[in-house]
Amino acid sequence: MANTLPDLPYGYDALEPFISRQIMELHHKKHHQTYVNALNAAEAAYAKASTPKERIALQAALKFNGGGHINHSLFWKNLAPASSEGKGNGGTLKDGPLKEAIIAAFGSLDTLKKEFNTTTAGIQGSGWGWLGLNPSTKRLEITTTPNQDPLLTHVPIIGVDIWEHAFYLQYLNVKADYLNAIWSVINFEEAEKRFVEASGSSKL
Repeated sequence: MANTLPDLPYGYDALEPFISRQIMELHHKKHHQTYVNALNAAEAAYAKASTPKERIALQAALKFNGGGHINHSLFWKNLAPASSEGKGNGGTLKDGPLKEAIIAAFGSLDTLKKEFNTTTAGIQGSGWGWLGLNPSTKRLEITTTPNQDPLLTHVPIIGVDIWEHAFYLQYLNVKADYLNAIWSVINFEEAEKRFVEASGSSKL
């Protein structure tokens, strides 16, 4: 079954002023759609491949475009209109299991934000910053992945795209401003749902 571009759970302008409509339209309609198209092409070629050499040659395309599809599908759900703008619940971390886990791991939400932003801003080139649940320790940790590599070592709770297409039209080369702003539209309710599901999983 072919992969498809998921609909956004909000309008393209719903995350303003923190993420502009122009960025959201290009990011979703163009960049994510390109990953979906290329993934479908790579999967079709893999299905037709008749030798191990041909299948091995397709691994890079499958990893890059498959990761791009997985990461962006998670990213859109990871965002919500900002509560500070009276539009939604973005940026608000309510009392509950996720808040307790964040305090246990980092001491406070502000400390998490600082450590996350510092780590993510340090990515050389393109990649993703993650707040993930370590399946061994069952604690929240900050980590990164290069390019479009999906997070495989942890259960992803929050992911932030640090590719230039995610912020350059609005924040230019100032990654720090983008990283500070995005917390106002982080969907902590979605993050908590992932955290609760992962915490109760028999795989952890």
